[in-house]
Amino acid sequence: MKSKNESESAGTSLSQWQSSPLLQRVPYISVHELVPPGHRLVVIAPHPDDEVLGCGGLLAMMAGREADLLMVTVTDGDASHPGSRLWPPARLRDERPLESQRSLACLGLDVASLQWHRLGLADSRVQQSEDELCSKLVDMLRSGDRVLTTWRHDAHSDHEAVGRACANAVQLANAVLLEVPVWAWHWAAPQDPRVPWQRARKLALDSAILARKHRAVSAHSSQLQADSDTGAPAALPPYSLERLVQPFELIFL
Repeated sequence: MKSKNESESAGTSLSQWQSSPLLQRVPYISVHELVPPGHRLVVIAPHPDDEVLGCGGLLAMMAGREADLLMVTVTDGDASHPGSRLWPPARLRDERPLESQRSLACLGLDVASLQWHRLGLADSRVQQSEDELCSKLVDMLRSGDRVLTTWRHDAHSDHEAVGRACANAVQLANAVLLEVPVWAWHWAAPQDPRVPWQRARKLALDSAILARKHRAVSAHSSQLQADSDTGAPAALPPYSLERLVQPFELIFL
C-alpha cells in the first residue's frame, strides 16, 4: 500500500541514507535490551508485510522465544491493488495473511505455536476505528509488554492511526511503546528534523539474520510484482525494499 505522500519518485535513495551523519550516529541496542527476558514482544502490523518490513530482523532473533511473542495484524491488506481483476479484495484477504505466515516461517519462527490475532479492520480506513482498535489492544496487553508498531508520523494513514492507537493503549496497559519507520525511508531527508533522532536506536542484523529477512520479504509476492491487469507498478519496488532491508533496523524508543 502506497503512502499518502508517495509519488512516482523513488524518494530518498539508499546511498543518501548511508551517507547521513545523523543516521550514522544513532546508537546500537541489543535484542535483550529491547525485549528483556520475561517480557513479551507484541508486534502490531497495520497490514500483512509491515511486520517483516519494520522488524523482520528482530522477529528472527525471537526464534525460540515464541512464547514471548504476540502478533497482531490490524487489516488484511485487501486494498493494495485498487481496481484490479487479478488481485481483487477477496483474493487479497485470503492471500496476504498466508504470505505473512510463510514470511514468518522464513524468519525461523515456529508459526504453529505463535499467538496471532487478525482484527480485520478496513484497509486504508483504520483511522475510522481508532477507538475500537485501542480498546481491543488494551484487552490483549499486559503490564511491561514491549509493543512494536509503525511510527505515528510515518505518512501513511493506517500506519499513523495504528501508531496512535498503540500509544494510547500502552499508556492504559502500562506497557512500553516501540515505533518503526516504514514509509519515512521514502519521504524523509537524511538530516530531517521531523525524524526523532534522539529516540532512535539501531538493532544490528548479522548476515544470517539479514538473509532470513530477505527471504521473508520475498514471501510477500503480491506486493513485489507489477499488476498486469491495471498496469500499476509493484507496491514494493526494488528501490523501496533496499532501504527497508539494511543491516540494521531503526527503532524509536
